[in-house]
Amino acid sequence: MKKTAILVFLTTVLTVSLVAVAAQEFALPVPSGRRLRQIVAEKFPDGQVIIGGTTGSWAFGTATGFIMDREFSYVTPENDFKQSVIHPDPNTWNWGRADAWVRHVAENNQVLRIHGPISPQCSNWVKNDKRTPEELRGLLREFTTALYQRYNGKPGFLYLDVANETTVRSKWHTNRSGTRWEVPWYIMGRDTDKNRTPLYIKLAFEIANQYAPDFKLIYNHHEDMTQEGSWRLIKETVGYLRQAGLRVDGIGWQAHVNNGWATPENLDKLRDLIDWAHHNRLEFHVTEASVWLKNGVTAHTLGLQAKTYSAIVKVLLEKSASGKVGWNTWHIDDPHGWNRQWRGALFDETYTAKPAYYTIQKVLEQAR
Repeated sequence: MKKTAILVFLTTVLTVSLVAVAAQEFALPVPSGRRLRQIVAEKFPDGQVIIGGTTGSWAFGTATGFIMDREFSYVTPENDFKQSVIHPDPNTWNWGRADAWVRHVAENNQVLRIHGPISPQCSNWVKNDKRTPEELRGLLREFTTALYQRYNGKPGFLYLDVANETTVRSKWHTNRSGTRWEVPWYIMGRDTDKNRTPLYIKLAFEIANQYAPDFKLIYNHHEDMTQEGSWRLIKETVGYLRQAGLRVDGIGWQAHVNNGWATPENLDKLRDLIDWAHHNRLEFHVTEASVWLKNGVTAHTLGLQAKTYSAIVKVLLEKSASGKVGWNTWHIDDPHGWNRQWRGALFDETYTAKPAYYTIQKVLEQAR
């Protein structure tokens, strides 16, 4: 038996076992058809396409956690690797939630993306408005060096979000007073290039290049393709970093969109961005997929949500011929997702698969 066939067989056995355990433990409804991770293992044994889901270590041993492991071979811990969790005050380091993933991905044959980027999601004590550039440089280096040294080389730990949400509406995301959605790292200053690139971005990639050699390094962003000025800055920043001799392996898009987003125009903009990424030897990842139901839950809106999800996944599969692509839902089920009132997950409050799940399943089954 060929190595690929053996891997597919073992993955199938593992998934069937997980389904049986989950059904027995929680009486979970099991979707018809094959599990998403089974389909991906068979259709893309070369790893050219990865399909994943997000939750926290809190979900281990719960219905949410069982669904994640049953469906996905690629996982992203939502907050467990962020500075606000690991280093919540100057004298505290809490590694427990992050460490729990080391064993979990090994036991469940998964790959993991660390979402602990240099971004607005830093600890509130770092956002003290009296911080100096020198202090912030030291705090950035302290946290990221400790994080990367601890997890570089861990089995299954494959991707790393290095920087995140660096632009807003075609301008650099700057520091503001207070402790909400601000980037205190901006205080460190800006370079002399044409875009006056914030120095913290370069420093973050310098540290990742030094201490995270086994990770693929991702530059992540939250705005969609209609914010052309923001994506121009990101594209040019990738070039700026590479000219400095720094490795950047991929770009990520946080695809939090409304149902109905997938118009022909928007999908073409997505295609263009993926083409640019692959042309520049970058992987392309949808790192945070949500399709919001802001206009209520009806058969019509659920159908539109399903079409939106599947249209984005179709584009990724279409472009997988030219480079690696990834897709990661930012929810497992509606009760435990971000913005729960908008119900953006693939599973509802009873852990039943929604139409969106089945459209993704169908798209994957029809691939290649």
